[in-house]
Amino acid sequence: MLPGHVAYGLGAQYGLRVSAETVIAWERGLAVPSEHELTALAGVLWCSPGELLTAARTLREHRVARELAVEELARLLGLTASAYLRMEESGRWRGNERQSAALSELLGLTAAGFVAVSGREEELAELLRGAVTTRWQAHVRPVAKLVPLERGFLQDVLEQLHADYQALMVSTLSWSSTGTESAGATGDAGRAFLARIVERFWQTAGVQGTAV
Repeated sequence: MLPGHVAYGLGAQYGLRVSAETVIAWERGLAVPSEHELTALAGVLWCSPGELLTAARTLREHRVARELAVEELARLLGLTASAYLRMEESGRWRGNERQSAALSELLGLTAAGFVAVSGREEELAELLRGAVTTRWQAHVRPVAKLVPLERGFLQDVLEQLHADYQALMVSTLSWSSTGTESAGATGDAGRAFLARIVERFWQTAGVQGTAV
């Protein structure tokens, strides 16, 4: 189907006034369809909304991929629809531990996926920086509040991460290309260093265990 055919189908079947140019923008990732437009688009293309969201990252995208309405998901989580919608729109999950576990199960989230939809990736990166450069033991509790992993397993992961980093520092190597100053770097170098720590954290966690 050409973009014009898709746009025509959206209008004829769902009453949406969408241009072929808009369809092209959706395809190229330059624009994002609304929830109603995404559902209609899936109908026109004879597929599920989830098939159009192969790399869902936000809470909304994961919910739509599972074809759950706001009211339905909120009810299953024990929240009012308005309370849930505020968190979805802000990109910051604030549910309690039980609700967080339910959210992960209902949306099929990995531990990394849960952190992403919670809007806490930067916070986790800073905590991991502290864990590898100082005492990892002091960071177990705050990391555990962000990451849905069993506490004992998380201790093992942070200890291993700290040991790996310190060994590399002793041998004058670094996980980034900026040398041993990376831990205190700012700007692009600092962001690259944090990204590398987070990547190592998930690699270690993925090899040695799973989310709970």
